[in-house]
Amino acid sequence: MRQERNNIFAGIDWLLVLVYVGLVGFGWMNIYAASSTDDTREIFDFSTRYGKQLIFIALSIPLIVFILFFNSKFYEQFSSVLYVISLALLAGVLVFGKKINGATSWYNFGGIGLQPSEFAKALTALALAKLMSDRQYNLKLIKNQAKAFIIIFLPAFFIALQPDMGSVLIYFAFFFVLNREGLTLAYILFGTISIILFLLTVYFGAKWVLISCLLLITLIVLYGLYKDKRFFRFNIIKIIGSYLFAIFFILGISYTYNNILEQHQKDRFDILLGKIQDNKGIGYNSYQSEKTISSGGFSGKGFLQGDRTQGNFVPEQDTDYIFSTVGEEWGFLGSSLVIILFMFLLYRIIYLSETQTNKFARIYGYSVASIFFFHIIVNIGMVIGLLPTVGIPLPFFSYGGSSLWGFTLLLFIFIRLDAHKKYDW
Repeated sequence: MRQERNNIFAGIDWLLVLVYVGLVGFGWMNIYAASSTDDTREIFDFSTRYGKQLIFIALSIPLIVFILFFNSKFYEQFSSVLYVISLALLAGVLVFGKKINGATSWYNFGGIGLQPSEFAKALTALALAKLMSDRQYNLKLIKNQAKAFIIIFLPAFFIALQPDMGSVLIYFAFFFVLNREGLTLAYILFGTISIILFLLTVYFGAKWVLISCLLLITLIVLYGLYKDKRFFRFNIIKIIGSYLFAIFFILGISYTYNNILEQHQKDRFDILLGKIQDNKGIGYNSYQSEKTISSGGFSGKGFLQGDRTQGNFVPEQDTDYIFSTVGEEWGFLGSSLVIILFMFLLYRIIYLSETQTNKFARIYGYSVASIFFFHIIVNIGMVIGLLPTVGIPLPFFSYGGSSLWGFTLLLFIFIRLDAHKKYDW
């Protein structure tokens, strides 16, 4: 191995940095549009949200330098320590944190709030990469799969206690990473089928979905017997397991939906599935967001010309619903450009991950791409009404220091790891 240079910027992928700068800059422009008024147009008014976001962006620069300062091996060697620290912070926030909007997710330091869950994603990715890059690690073994699941879902457990279910969902992104490293596709198929069964049960009710599933399993068994008389004998455990899974899972969904979920959570699913219309209540945000986006048309109304954005029709438009600002003021063209930039970001990360000579860096890179992908899909899907509101920020666009710094940490650790391969023979 060649010795790394002392220049911390040597070997870094400037194309990724350029995309980062473009997304952060365009994101700030939309925060400015969503949080400014005719009376507050002064760019350096730090009492406003767009002014505070400027401070967050400025503070991202020393954070980036700090990330790049450490040798890439530091992140591999101390990944476990960093992961334990993130767990301690997630546990501590339940005791010492500040409750905002019903969730105890923030530390408050003299008026400055920090959300540890935004940083835990990167540190979990490091810990997972460390575990799976070990030469003795075989993902096909159940005990090793269990180790990976514990690393993934332990921080998710603490976040669920806050509760912040939107952030919990992001941890399912790691299954794409596990699949890339050899985990059978059956886990993802199982998750997909579970989601489909959940939605069908909510929409049609447990009775009809359960009858349909049992009938479908029976037809499959009969077809198997038709093709091979020994089918039942060789697959009896799988057949019985399928029947039991269908019964207990569907009844469990029904019980959870009717007895555990809060009413506002049930309402979001009912609105998503079209069972109820509530454009003035629980569905108000999504309804106004959709109208705001559609009003932008093909080319948009122009920067600071969005009357619905300026009229504050969409609550929290500079955070979770920031994409509606893009849709109104920049139209279909601007929205497409943002999505293209995000897709290029994902493509570049995956491409660089595949070129890594170090397994740790490759696994971490795929974790970064998967987390970004989940955030982008869920946030935009929520804003355009395809998914229920779950409170997941759009990377580099949504207002907030913790969000911006968390995504910056996530990306630039990978940029640092990628720069290291330039010095491997």
